[in-house]
Amino acid sequence: MTETPDQSKNILVVAAHPEPRSLNASLTAFAVDRLRAAGHQVRLSDLYAMKWKATVDADDFPSHAPDRRLHVMDVSQEATLSGRLSPDIAAEQDKLRWADAVILQFPMWWFSAPAVLKGWIDRVFTSGFAYGPDVPPPYGEDAPLSGRRALLSVTYGARERSFSADGIHGRLQDVLHPLQHGLLRFTGMAPLEPFAVPEANALPAERFADAREAYARRLDTLFTSEPVPFRAPART
Repeated sequence: MTETPDQSKNILVVAAHPEPRSLNASLTAFAVDRLRAAGHQVRLSDLYAMKWKATVDADDFPSHAPDRRLHVMDVSQEATLSGRLSPDIAAEQDKLRWADAVILQFPMWWFSAPAVLKGWIDRVFTSGFAYGPDVPPPYGEDAPLSGRRALLSVTYGARERSFSADGIHGRLQDVLHPLQHGLLRFTGMAPLEPFAVPEANALPAERFADAREAYARRLDTLFTSEPVPFRAPART
């Protein structure tokens, strides 16, 4: 491994798959074991195992008056800054504050993350914590979650060439752009090149071994590989 125990970091792994015997579960377990063996501290949020509530509603803000309109951005900011979020949200925010790196492990369903992972993002990345008028501006080195690295580890059923410049679905980087840029980069995290396992619906043992070896290389360089370049807006 390229990283040694004296370089110990804190890493949060967020996993989103309902089947504990799935490829995603295997990749999650492999990542946790590999990172801990390298001397890192690892916390795991297995969203399905946690029975994570995926919908934002008034229950997320226990002090919200029932006769008051639920303006999510305003109410979430008030609850965040006053320490009155629901305990499950507050616990996940504490994990993000603790983490030096975040790994999101999920299958691509309908060209996006599963609903439970989107719900984790919607509920945890509140105004006042990850964005908003009372926190530093997005994208820069002072953004709320700056200083952290982030890796998307994705599986999908299509062939690899389907997610390419000439493929029917376009480039994988473009499909994942809302997460890479709109979530990770926006909040200040440094997104790495995604790790992807194609043709995941029927992965033979030898291909899983190859994927695990490739994933090991990515995990070993989690803190040394270059983030993907920032996609600056076009000048007009």
